[in-house]
Amino acid sequence: MSLPAPLPPIEFHSRRSSVYGRRGMVASSQPLATAAGLEILLHGGNAADAAVAVAAALNVTEPTSTGIGGDMFALFYEAKAGQVTALNGSGRAPAGLTRERILRECLSPALPAYHPFTVTIPGACAGWCDLLDRHGTLSMAEVLAPAISLAEGGFPVAPTTSYFWQAGANRQLKTAPNGHELTIEGRGPNPGEIFRNPGLARTFRAVAEGGKKAYYEGPIAEAIVEVLQKAGGLMTAADLAEHASTWEEPASVTFGDYRIYECPPNGQGITALLAFNLLEGFGLAGLHPLSVERLHLEIEALRLAFADARWYVSDPEFNNIPLAELLSKDYAAERRKLIDPKRASLNQKRGTPVASSDTVYFCVVDEFGNACSFINSNYMGFGTGIVPKGWGFSLQNRGHNFSLDPEHPNRLEPKKRPYHTIIPGLITRADGSLFGPFGVMGGFMQPQGHLQVGLALLTDGLDPQSALDLPRFCIDIDNGEQGGAVLLEEGIPWRAAAELAAMGHPVKPVSGWGRATFGRGQIILRDSASGRLTGGSDPRADGLAMTL
Repeated sequence: MSLPAPLPPIEFHSRRSSVYGRRGMVASSQPLATAAGLEILLHGGNAADAAVAVAAALNVTEPTSTGIGGDMFALFYEAKAGQVTALNGSGRAPAGLTRERILRECLSPALPAYHPFTVTIPGACAGWCDLLDRHGTLSMAEVLAPAISLAEGGFPVAPTTSYFWQAGANRQLKTAPNGHELTIEGRGPNPGEIFRNPGLARTFRAVAEGGKKAYYEGPIAEAIVEVLQKAGGLMTAADLAEHASTWEEPASVTFGDYRIYECPPNGQGITALLAFNLLEGFGLAGLHPLSVERLHLEIEALRLAFADARWYVSDPEFNNIPLAELLSKDYAAERRKLIDPKRASLNQKRGTPVASSDTVYFCVVDEFGNACSFINSNYMGFGTGIVPKGWGFSLQNRGHNFSLDPEHPNRLEPKKRPYHTIIPGLITRADGSLFGPFGVMGGFMQPQGHLQVGLALLTDGLDPQSALDLPRFCIDIDNGEQGGAVLLEEGIPWRAAAELAAMGHPVKPVSGWGRATFGRGQIILRDSASGRLTGGSDPRADGLAMTL
């Protein structure tokens, strides 16, 4: 077996310009996936059609992050109606999975990351189908054609993807049932090496012909159940057959002359909205985005936002989430009083708002002004790494985000959706016109990225590429509500880092491949008068924005 060639440390010395166009634009983390979306736009498809094509192509070209064995969320802006709809394509825990069963069999108070118990029902396929049914104009067969061609014919693997593919091959794919199907003789492909995935092409052909029923019933479903039950999991055919996406009212807040939209819980998008509300009361416009004063306020706002989100974000079908109260300006005004402009507060606690309680992001805007902000994920790279034999995709481990605390709103329960990290974002102007879809992928970095990129656009007036190029910080919130380290990306001035440390922030510089911590984003903005589109793609990934 040949060994993979060593990859050099990742560096960022190049500069990109924002991309301009009028007839449609796609921004994703993989050039071939971006091209797939443009192909659909060229064939008369709209933003929804192109988004599903990109999602499928990303499953082929970046299985290290996403796939039809994972979940998805989307925000869709319909230009004619001037309305935003939210699609929740996340799955639920199997009916037979209980906290007691996990504690008895795993012999640990924490759920093992790659255990079959962490596999929730994959919601991506149903979400793709439901997005097309409501907003699309083309058939699933037409939309999946580019991805099928890539999977059958093969594609050259991009450098950043290669790095994380090799890591996944040495981690969960190495021991997971059928994980070798996503490797080349047990290893991840090298940069530029051709990879073919006939099993995934077979999956997409089945869905193209039979829709979501072909995935949740029949041979694919049987393979999912068989591999999980052999590995000790509890998912059944009935669990898969009963799955359904949900269309929901998006959550939103105003910020100056704009309205920022996120999907509501069980997604963590309200974390970003809580932080935007808190920061609206400070005069950020006069502060440089990398100044110590600005960074401190953003960090403190996010600590408060996470303190609330880590408690309140859960499945609304199981808990009464006080969403309106959490996102009210009055609640933000009270919580804002907890921010000391001169000192870090590392142990912020959740508030009481009721007076009487690894991933791909991409976006598409079509020539008609429709927009789709879309995110799809396996979680932790390849998820569990478990592959239904012969079908070419791995199964997610989203259940790892459940709490095993019986008193927590996000506690594990049968048929429940877990706290979800993946979040698409979208912004409109005060008149309801589209400003643009945006997002930053990457676990608990995502709302932090939404805030930093959103402020760069709305407060600093940066163009999309400049907003994405700007160095970021990331609060390590693995300890829940407690104050984790503040990771600072190379490029943040050392003086600012030193002053943050003096204020009490536990700062830690990050460079090289570790910059993946800061997420990977995409942005497309639309000028309402001329229809001009302006797009950018994160330099921390392999992708780009392209226009017709």
